[in-house]
Order: sequence, then structure tokens, then C-alpha cells
Amino acid sequence: MARAVLDTNVIVSACLTPEGAPATIVELALLGVFTFCISREVLAEYREVLGRPKFSRQSERIKAVLEGIVEISEMITPESSLTISPDEEDNRLLECALACKADMLVTGNQKHFPDRLGNTRVVSPREFLIELGF
Repeated sequence: MARAVLDTNVIVSACLTPEGAPATIVELALLGVFTFCISREVLAEYREVLGRPKFSRQSERIKAVLEGIVEISEMITPESSLTISPDEEDNRLLECALACKADMLVTGNQKHFPDRLGNTRVVSPREFLIELGF
């Protein structure tokens, strides 16, 4: 089974737009189609970003998605700190991906990440769905 880390932008998109690749990815995660890996730091970023006032109209969906993520994800504790990305939050995602030996890190903003980190490939939501056979 594939192991993946999802960038915050994928989670935000899934919460705001119930159709589309990010929403499908979150649905597949909740169904156990792949192993969704997060760390406490990544989860904290999801909560911080989705808790912003501009997302308040989707609060029920956001609450349901976050509860589902906590329930089904594999919680990882990264053992190393990375400074690969100029965006500190992106480094937390990379640390999580490295620690859980993720096959893929899924992001809507690939330019902020290296193409690969160890065995982890950085892919778009569409590429990820293709990899999963959807």
C-alpha cells in the first residue's frame, strides 16, 4: 500500500471544493486506499490554516475532514530537522515524508519542493491519483 504525506494546500482544497482531485484523495485516504502519514507539526498546520476566519463558512466540513484524518492517519514523529525549503512549514512536510518513508508527498505547489527526497517523490494531486490507479 502506498504511503503518502499531503501538503496543507491539498487538505484546504479538499475542504473548499468537494469535487476534484484533492477531495478524491482525502476520500481515498479515509477509505484506507493508501496510508496517510502526518506528524503533530503537520496536523497543527492543517488546523491553523483551516481555522482562519476566511474558511469559517466550511467549518462543518473542515471539522469532519480533520476528525477523519486524525482517526485514520499514521502519526509519525520525525527524528531529523530539515532546512531544504525556504518555507518552514514545507520543511515539516518533508521531515514527515522522510520519517515515514513516504512513497509520495502530494502538493498543489511542486515548485516549493525538490522533485524527490530520498525515496519520496513529490507529485501533484492528479499524478497521485494516476499512481493509485484512479
